[in-house]
Amino acid sequence: MTVDQISVFVQNRSGQLGDVTAVLRKNSINIRAMSLADTSDFGVLRLMVDDTEKAAAALRAAGFTVGITPVLAVEVEDRPGGLAALLELLAQQAINVEYLYGYTQRQSHAATLIFRSDRMADTERLFMENGYTVLSPEMLG
Repeated sequence: MTVDQISVFVQNRSGQLGDVTAVLRKNSINIRAMSLADTSDFGVLRLMVDDTEKAAAALRAAGFTVGITPVLAVEVEDRPGGLAALLELLAQQAINVEYLYGYTQRQSHAATLIFRSDRMADTERLFMENGYTVLSPEMLG
């Protein structure tokens, strides 16, 4: 089961990240995880938030270009080698990771990784068959 991630295209200039977070604050939207990748002209801010649709609407209304992308959120033991074992499974099936980022939750002994791959259904099946917990939107909090 996938969860929705927001991608926001921002200009690579001072204040843009603050502008995005100000819109989210104004609309009482909580950021769960984020990743920022940039080029010389623009950046892609990827966000996991507590209300995807509300966040996307608010950001669009503020003039940002926003996309919603299905990703997998998977729990991995928060210990040395936890990620390595998961990535070995993907490599054995020749599944390419397009990007990933992670975060830990205070009440958990696991890290949550957000994955986008070139074969999402196969990736989800592989994770579940190997005992990993793939999180639903509700499980993300």
